[in-house]
Amino acid sequence: MTTSELDELFVWAWLPGAAEPVVTGRVFRSGTRFRFQYGRSYLGRPGAVALYAPELPLVRGPIDPVNNLDIAGCLDDAGPASWGQRIILARHQGRLDKTSDTGDLDRLVYFAESGSDRIGALDFQASATQYVPRTAATRADLGQLLTAADDLEEGRPLTPALAEALLRGTSIGGARPKALLDDGDRKLVAKFSSTTDTYPVVRAEGVAMNLARRVGLNVAATEVISVLNRDVLLVDRFDRGPGATRRMMVSALTMLGLHEMVARYATYVDLADLIRARFTDPGATLRELFTRIVFNVAVGNTDDHARNHAAFWDGDMLTLTPAYDVCPQVRSGGETAQAMAIGRGGERDSRFSVCVNAAAEYLLTRGQAKEIVDRVVSTIHEQWDDAAEEALLTDADRLALWHRQILNPSVFYDA
Repeated sequence: MTTSELDELFVWAWLPGAAEPVVTGRVFRSGTRFRFQYGRSYLGRPGAVALYAPELPLVRGPIDPVNNLDIAGCLDDAGPASWGQRIILARHQGRLDKTSDTGDLDRLVYFAESGSDRIGALDFQASATQYVPRTAATRADLGQLLTAADDLEEGRPLTPALAEALLRGTSIGGARPKALLDDGDRKLVAKFSSTTDTYPVVRAEGVAMNLARRVGLNVAATEVISVLNRDVLLVDRFDRGPGATRRMMVSALTMLGLHEMVARYATYVDLADLIRARFTDPGATLRELFTRIVFNVAVGNTDDHARNHAAFWDGDMLTLTPAYDVCPQVRSGGETAQAMAIGRGGERDSRFSVCVNAAAEYLLTRGQAKEIVDRVVSTIHEQWDDAAEEALLTDADRLALWHRQILNPSVFYDA
């Protein structure tokens, strides 16, 4: 399917524990917005769940997006982000150049043409009766995919086979080059270094994820490897279950009912309130969230926006997913700030004292919060060399990251 604009698509979903998708309803254009309507057969189906409630409750008739959004967030979560959109746009144009604008294609076109092996448990189809997955006819190896990603970034045309292979990973989100891989029963996301990187982004993310595991956080399994003398981060997918099952997921942006353009208003405190009300095991989840905040501060991950937090949805309750996209960011000086505010008063400075001062919002005492900070800091100190070696950091990388992104002196300042 290749067109510049569509009026409707049918939304298919893997219900909890199911190995095959079922049609749930349709998303359709209504002026400048997109409405959703469940099918009658789905509403009468035993075991049917809302794609996400209260955003798309199981009711008859068209459902408008909440909070003046132009489309339901749970549907938008399943669509391609910047990297995937660029691949699809290149497919339309033949190649990308300086004038290429992902806004030239319609949102439903991106839904329709992105790969079916998308994050979460939704897919978009032209038919309400026949499910036809969009997968690559041939699979490319990592080296070929890395070369194809470089070609796309440099504005060179892709061969049809590599374009199809790269297209498979268009719906896994994010702005950086990546692809999907199968390794036996393992489902992986391969994140590539970019031709425009000014620092070792892949190795930095690799060491941060490694340290997060050592701190005791629930994080996606990762491994840094070298392909064609380039860094690749392999990330195990946590949205896939045994067999062919898939797990429904929603981003924190969707949970908070926010549009991408106002994502800066998302806060950790708002997420904490939601956890208390709608999550399984809220006490343990809040402690996990607080520890993630402290860890982000410790390793300089200031790209902790609401798209980089997510929860599984089982039709009734939410459960925090493993952490992902934990990547130290370049900083020119000392002090910096987190993407999401930590305290209820809007405090977002990247300091441990800001975290401790907000402890009560996460159902922790100041003493418990200080213990978490001390544990994170001591673990990073003790485990740094081993984690750096596993992430293939060079001596120069270690010098560049240590006390700049990792445990920058400013994180110890009092608020």
